[in-house]
Amino acid sequence: MMHRQRLALAAALMTAVVLLAACTEEKETPAKPKGAKKVAAAPGALLPFSGLAGTIDIAGGTAHIPVMKDAAEKIMAACPGIRITVAGGGSGVGVKKVSEGLVDIGNTGRALKPQEKEGADLRSFAFAIDGVAVCVHPNNRVSDLTPEQVQAIFAGTTANWKDAGGADAAITLYTRDEASGTREVFWEVLLKKGAIADKANVMPSNGAMKTAVAQDPNAIGYVSIGHVDNTIKALAIGGVAASQENAASGKYTVTRKLYMNTKGEPKPLVKAFIGYVYSDEGAGIVRQAGYLPIPKP
Repeated sequence: MMHRQRLALAAALMTAVVLLAACTEEKETPAKPKGAKKVAAAPGALLPFSGLAGTIDIAGGTAHIPVMKDAAEKIMAACPGIRITVAGGGSGVGVKKVSEGLVDIGNTGRALKPQEKEGADLRSFAFAIDGVAVCVHPNNRVSDLTPEQVQAIFAGTTANWKDAGGADAAITLYTRDEASGTREVFWEVLLKKGAIADKANVMPSNGAMKTAVAQDPNAIGYVSIGHVDNTIKALAIGGVAASQENAASGKYTVTRKLYMNTKGEPKPLVKAFIGYVYSDEGAGIVRQAGYLPIPKP
């Protein structure tokens, strides 16, 4: 009996090795994309990719990019037959491209709208909870604003920092384009669908917003909490810090889910990628990016 158990264990281990070898075999697959990092991934997490090859094209919400890129690098480093491209453009672009079949995964930082789902046969996969933080330059002495103060600043009726507890300096407004899921959540939840002044500078991505605010002492903008670092300062809203922990608990209310969207049921390679994002290793990537993972439904 013991001998049979050992043989069964050995056979199971050999199967795992063969499956992983199928993923990492290089002889009959294209070379790894130039510039892809050699990042180690757990063998068990890569087993769904065994025997698969091809391309996955991803575009849309810019908050998703750190997660998508890290996952793609780990997969491509171990599976040279798989090529994954990741682009931004905003949630609106993600929906449009996946609906038209131009990408395999269209990312959105919000749920799909009824008109976007109508006749498009789109499937949504929520994988993370994220907050949207109001941000200023680190040297700005303002650290906390009420929702009403934020609304007045972005409407342009409060135009000087001295009227919000800061220095005597004109406020520089930064916002996102209308395709942005980050903008939509900020506008709906914090601004209560109020006006954004025409003078606001429009940034194309979370990264561009962060760079602009970091370089402008009088700036105010907003970014995904996952993009907050020491180059900018996230403001508390009504005394509640803009942290992922507060977002998860419900104390901080300017929150949204991050979604991967596909047209119809995902094909095997895309299904494996989505499964990897939901895996334990994928959840670690989500946390490292500053978000809170959502378990696979």
